[in-house]
Amino acid sequence: MDLNTIIGGTLALLIVLVAMAFGPGGVMIFVHVPSMAIVLGGTIAVTMLAFPLAELKPVMKVMMVAAVRKQATPTDEIERVVQYANLARREGLLALENQLKEVDDPFFAKGIQLVIDGFSADTVRDIMELETEWEGQRHETGRKIMDQMGAFAPAFGMIGTLVGLVQMLQDMSDPAMIGQGMATALLTTLYGAMAANMLFIPLAGKLERVAAHNSLVRSLMVEGVVAIQSGEKPQLIKEKLKGFLSPRLRAVVEA
Repeated sequence: MDLNTIIGGTLALLIVLVAMAFGPGGVMIFVHVPSMAIVLGGTIAVTMLAFPLAELKPVMKVMMVAAVRKQATPTDEIERVVQYANLARREGLLALENQLKEVDDPFFAKGIQLVIDGFSADTVRDIMELETEWEGQRHETGRKIMDQMGAFAPAFGMIGTLVGLVQMLQDMSDPAMIGQGMATALLTTLYGAMAANMLFIPLAGKLERVAAHNSLVRSLMVEGVVAIQSGEKPQLIKEKLKGFLSPRLRAVVEA
């Protein structure tokens, strides 16, 4: 589990709630259900208008991947590839089949299964690279959806504020109610800004970084699996895969 996302989001929300609690009236004066409905309902509605349903259905899964799943590190993947290369060199490619049940990454497991099934190195590379490309496109679609929701939420916050102001200006016979009406109208702007800057935009940025990280790890896996299929020496495979790493991570692998 990626604790950074959970801790960061919780801390941001807590800071805002504490600031609200210490003000006059406490937190409850910031609770207004119609304003929430305008921002959240409107954002979801126009997002459905902007994207096909087939792209929207997996968006929650994409968000969960970005939010909570801990990403595999390149150093761990190099260690695993070298371990499989050693096993294949000692006992043959068929010996890898007994290790598949321990693999929790479907992408790597599929690559090893292709090797076991006897496909050529070029075929294995083509299949794995195609899957990498489609995975990257799914992450990119999720990022675009989060970006759009980050743009829509403040816009609906402003729409809600304008609606509230129009309603308030219809009846100004009681001056004591003007301040209350103005505060209620401004709540939708607050909700829109919070939704955009504390949820949608950070998740879009997270997805972009997750996609870049996954692309690196997937490319590393492809080269590693193809090298195993080609029967290269484990030490040579390790040196080749170190080319994907930064100098700091290379020092970790060498250590």
